[in-house]
Amino acid sequence: MPVPGDPRRLASLSLPHTTVDSVVEDPGDATTPASCRVQLTLTHPPAGDRVTAWVHLPTTSWNGRFQGVGGGGFLGGSPEFLLDPLRAGYACAATDAGHPGATASFALDARGRLDWQAIRDFGHVGIHDMTVAAKAVVTAYYGQPPAYSYFTGCSTGGRQGLMAVQRYPADYDGVLSGAPAINWPRMQVGQIWGQLVMLESGTFVSAAKFEAALAAIVAAHDTVGDGVRDRVIGDPLAADVDLSALVGLPSPDGALTAAEVEVIGLIGQGPRRRDGSFLWYGLAPGAPFAGLHDTAVVDGELVGQPFAFDLWWIGLFLEQDPAWDWRTLTREAFEAYFDRSVEMYSAVLAADDPDLSAFADRGGRALLWHGAADFGIPFQGTVDYYERVRARMGAERADEFLRLFLAPGVGHCGGGAGPQPTGQFEALVAWVEHGTPPEEIPAVRTAEDGAVLQTRPVYAYPGVARWTGEGDPDDAASFTRAEGTRLVLPPGR
Repeated sequence: MPVPGDPRRLASLSLPHTTVDSVVEDPGDATTPASCRVQLTLTHPPAGDRVTAWVHLPTTSWNGRFQGVGGGGFLGGSPEFLLDPLRAGYACAATDAGHPGATASFALDARGRLDWQAIRDFGHVGIHDMTVAAKAVVTAYYGQPPAYSYFTGCSTGGRQGLMAVQRYPADYDGVLSGAPAINWPRMQVGQIWGQLVMLESGTFVSAAKFEAALAAIVAAHDTVGDGVRDRVIGDPLAADVDLSALVGLPSPDGALTAAEVEVIGLIGQGPRRRDGSFLWYGLAPGAPFAGLHDTAVVDGELVGQPFAFDLWWIGLFLEQDPAWDWRTLTREAFEAYFDRSVEMYSAVLAADDPDLSAFADRGGRALLWHGAADFGIPFQGTVDYYERVRARMGAERADEFLRLFLAPGVGHCGGGAGPQPTGQFEALVAWVEHGTPPEEIPAVRTAEDGAVLQTRPVYAYPGVARWTGEGDPDDAASFTRAEGTRLVLPPGR
């Protein structure tokens, strides 16, 4: 094992446009090993930006590898996210991607204009700068570079990882990208679609009615894909939902009306232009309505409660008006926002380039996973990207370096009624270092006390886990791989 050098040498480390803010020797505790913790500030003169990066270096337990860790939402990252990789023996790093905190206020400068350097830092520059600087710190501290470099992240972190794959293919040997916000400009406008549908129709649906509708949809399609009743739709792409049966469905707030069911149908269909043509994917069968489609009673009236990210995106990034009132939204304006978002921000925030040749040529490996009951980022968008990579590079070539796993019943980056996938990162490491491509990963559902209630295999897309008809349906050994439904790309995709 490499012997670390004197931490004091890191204080005088000279890197381009980089300041070493602090070098702290942390003694560790019962669960976390002793480490050297370095904070850096990176800039891009003359922009005047400040990208903060945190690098944690195990003092005596380094495994010879480096791990970059991503953020979530508008949060670029946090040093708090480094504890798990540090405990696993990794030298690791995170960054704020150019702005502190988890809000989108960085989009506008002091004069209310778009701050394009801050947006680029958030989009992809911050993660790359962090990676280059952190590897230099690792090399200086241990006297040798990391043998392998990995990136892990979910949601925004998943997008950050794929940005590295596409724009900086030499940064990482392996990338684990969960629920990735690949199609950011499309997805971020698309998220407010359900609120627009309710606003336009004048029909807002209560949380209780949404929950009743969700329960009925899951019950009607519970056995699709997996062949068992477990409160999870095993293959949502195969679910042929007939919403007409929901009319009159009882709920604590009364029976669902035809108008409310029509709203639910439009939410599932997803954003469309006024001529009916496809814009983006909608809420998958089995995914909860809560989060993007919240409503509340205000002054005796049921009204919409849009997701904060959507208000920030349109108000700050598209209108440059923090006071933008979403209640002025119309179908025509929505369509214009969608097009403007794609035109203005695809080059800096979208991680949807299907040409991964440079990453593949240098032996990189990428493992994507997505909960099939994700309320916020439709999993269909991740499948869309996966299918376009295969179309661009050829299925055989893509299979050499790319895998996608869909976890039935799992929410955004975790949670939900389905067994939770585990071991994704370990599968990635085995693939990179031992050439073992993952064909399945385990999933587990546990009780509050940690007792295992259910195990289930999750197969590489388009595979689904199907009960053999024999054995305990809560035991992974009772399942086998079956061919699931492939996503049919809409016209223009």
